[in-house]
Amino acid sequence: MRSRLKRWLYLLHRWLGILVCAFFVMWFASGVVMMYVGYPKLTAAERLRHLPALDPAAPLLGPAQALAAAGIASMPKDLRLSAASAGRPVYLATLSDGSRAGTPVAIDAATGTMLRPIDAAHAVASAAAYAGGTVQAHYAGQVDEDAHTHSRALDPHRPLHRVQLDDDAGTLLYVSSRTGEVVRDATRTERVWNYAGAWIHWLYPFRGNLFDRHWAAIVDGLSIAGIAVALTGTAVGLLRWRFSRPYRSGSRSPYRAGMMRWHHLAGLAFALTTLTWIFSGLMSMNPWGLFSSGRGGPSVAAVYGDTGTMPAGTASVQALLAGGDIRELRWVHRLGREVVLAYGPAGCPALLDPRTAQAVRLDAAELRHAAAGLMAAPLARIQVLDRYDLHYYDRAPHTMTGGGDKPLPVWRIEFDDPEATWVHLDPYTGSVLNSTDRSRRASRWLFAMLHSWDWLPLLERRPLWDAMMILFSLGGLALSATGLVIGWRRLRVSWHSSKA
Repeated sequence: MRSRLKRWLYLLHRWLGILVCAFFVMWFASGVVMMYVGYPKLTAAERLRHLPALDPAAPLLGPAQALAAAGIASMPKDLRLSAASAGRPVYLATLSDGSRAGTPVAIDAATGTMLRPIDAAHAVASAAAYAGGTVQAHYAGQVDEDAHTHSRALDPHRPLHRVQLDDDAGTLLYVSSRTGEVVRDATRTERVWNYAGAWIHWLYPFRGNLFDRHWAAIVDGLSIAGIAVALTGTAVGLLRWRFSRPYRSGSRSPYRAGMMRWHHLAGLAFALTTLTWIFSGLMSMNPWGLFSSGRGGPSVAAVYGDTGTMPAGTASVQALLAGGDIRELRWVHRLGREVVLAYGPAGCPALLDPRTAQAVRLDAAELRHAAAGLMAAPLARIQVLDRYDLHYYDRAPHTMTGGGDKPLPVWRIEFDDPEATWVHLDPYTGSVLNSTDRSRRASRWLFAMLHSWDWLPLLERRPLWDAMMILFSLGGLALSATGLVIGWRRLRVSWHSSKA
């Protein structure tokens, strides 16, 4: 009975390994690429840096006037003013009413005219403005989705116009067909390495085609098969290793030379990290909704107040722009009143009173009182973070979780609810940055910690993090590549035997 079980263990490892070792090779090699070149994205910092400065002398309508002229009766979910569409000042709004909810639109800030549709000439003009007017821009057609635009965040802007810049980086820009703003940039380096990195690592060849609806199931299935291969391989490797006395050859491995010996040794040396990476890759997919608590998010109205009223301040747009190099104005509600966030090309935005155009500051005591109402649960404590920790930290912009807004200091507002909810809030702008609960913190440990080794003592000590990641990736690559060769040889033998 025992020998039969061992036989089935060996067969399961062999044939599953033949199936998934090619994916192991791709995952390990592409993972190293992703350490340095990520999937193309347009970060908030990049977008602001490329926006033309708004002219304080330009005759622009106020937000309420522009929205009324465009026929928008209800307050949009988001309202910004920037020279983001063909280099002209426009109000960029995300509609909130009825069937159009979530639809982005652009309104000419000088006339109140809704911009639609966005044609090729408009897209080229937006790209030229993004590039600062220093390089030529060439229209490269329209796509709904391609290898560099699988992000669901781009769905409201599809189809996308593509514009190629004649810059040194060979930048390809994607322009929204709804608003005319640049929504993604991809340099030549990002595009080329993407095929050897994120595109293959995330199995994106199965996206945007007939496999698209099954993509998550394919990733989950291959990951589960990979876990089975790693577990059975570890068991086989340990069973074949002589701990007490060596084989006649003097080796503790039964394989004297060749691929089998290297596969055995690499498996014993790198089985744990290989299993950890395959398992954490599966956890990134939130299989079977393991990390979905079903809870509602924080009630931001507690801090933001009533966002249903139209902006109707007395200060002109020109007065709001008088502070200098302003790239974007954004109208928001904080603590029940309107505030304008004025963004420059870098750094924190200035907070302005929309009625006086003067700088304002949120009252800390009032903000703390309002923050207690973010959840319908007792407030446990408010912790002030002035440095990153295990659950609130920043990553390099090119990484999957990098490129977002992670300011310091922030408040961690902890609630005494069944899910132990935390909310991170920026005390300077009053913005709710994110929320997390026990399930999502478990996901952070089982995915980000185990997969990307997002552990501050390592991240703060590069290149130690790089050296360790590359070492164990090469070990996993050696393990899977030798397995691939062994599997290919086994298939050839089986094929020739069946033909004989």
